[in-house]
Amino acid sequence: MWNRLRTGILLAGVLLTVPALSFAYVGPGAGVTLLGALWAVIVAVFMVIAGVVLWPVRSLLRKRRAANRTRENSAEDAKTQASKS
Repeated sequence: MWNRLRTGILLAGVLLTVPALSFAYVGPGAGVTLLGALWAVIVAVFMVIAGVVLWPVRSLLRKRRAANRTRENSAEDAKTQASKS
């Protein structure tokens, strides 16, 4: 069974990689349009991946900044209270 499955997968892979004969002409305008669209899709995929990966990092940095600001504000309030006394 596994031998048959392996042979089928190999045959499908070979048939998909062998180009079929085609008599179509792709002009320069269509080629540039295709490349532009492909470039846009590739950039969009990388931007999505970067957004998903960087979202937790940005959230962590924002929480740290907020904690530092709170700490600095409480220290300033303590100094102000000490100088009033």
